Amino acid sequence: MPQPTLILVYEPETACFDRLVAQGYPAERAIEISSYLAQSTDLAPEFNQLAEACERRGLAFRPVELDNAAPVLAGADPATTLVWTLTDGIAYFRGGAAPALARLKGLRTIGADDSLFALCQDKLRSGAVLGALGLPAPQAGLARNGTWLVEPPASPKGWFVKPNRLGAKIGIWPDSRTADLGHALELSRRIFSHYRDDVVVQPYVAGRNVRASFLGLKQETGTDALGIVFVDSGGDFQTMADSMALYGGTGQAAKDAGTYAEPELEAVGASQPEADRRIRAIAQKLISALGLRDVFSVDFRVEADDTVHLIEFEVCPGLPCFDFRDYCRKQWGLSLADAMAETAGNRLLG
Repeated sequence: MPQPTLILVYEPETACFDRLVAQGYPAERAIEISSYLAQSTDLAPEFNQLAEACERRGLAFRPVELDNAAPVLAGADPATTLVWTLTDGIAYFRGGAAPALARLKGLRTIGADDSLFALCQDKLRSGAVLGALGLPAPQAGLARNGTWLVEPPASPKGWFVKPNRLGAKIGIWPDSRTADLGHALELSRRIFSHYRDDVVVQPYVAGRNVRASFLGLKQETGTDALGIVFVDSGGDFQTMADSMALYGGTGQAAKDAGTYAEPELEAVGASQPEADRRIRAIAQKLISALGLRDVFSVDFRVEADDTVHLIEFEVCPGLPCFDFRDYCRKQWGLSLADAMAETAGNRLLG
């Protein structure tokens, strides 16, 4: 019988960059967009550690670039294979194809099904679903190149403008919070010019930034295993420049220059236990009603009175990022490689 195998499918930054340039994006824009895939860049040097961690648990480990995934998955044994998709995407990034290919072959997967890989990459549609579930997600307007497709609701605190299909803070600048809907339309022109994307325009919500991280080492793991932390980067919100200074090759350059600084993480439950409880209840709703499972993250804003605003969820959280590594250490007492291998082993070997 073949050895139980964990296949990790990932999309390299370079493959994305080359494709975007071929589509006519200027190199500067292609660098910004492909920076979303920095977790592939950051995790690749640890593939040997992952292989060793898997071997200690009786597993084989096989990292596969996305462009090679179709024939590899087509030849995999459903009885002994587990597929873990490292990067999502349906537009600028294509990782959402991997769980769909796995489903076509009948292979088991880590993470949500492929429908959620598509949903979380479209902030307007995702927000509409979250609202339909009664979750506290800000209602959004939608603009394309200076024209309203859906007008945003009134907001006494102003609005926040971000690309509809891009993550990793791409297209978020210091002026992305605005009190002027005219400026919101101007931002939509800038984002369309840079990235060919629409923008969502949401009422600005106050509070501190919170990240809830989850990795279910065992299938029965519940929301008690959520790691819920304030993420303090020294400003009201992170920008694209902040993000690019933390991750991938750009992050390494910041480290070499001595300018790299990780945001501070602080457990929400230590100072606001009621907010912590509310976030766990929201996460349970996302699990039971939406189908999040195995590994995910959710971003919130939390006010001092424990009001919780659900901003967005990710089915492919940045595993090698500082915050998820911190979560694995504190929640599971494991390195990232051991946490991933343990999770896979529990699925493949019971």
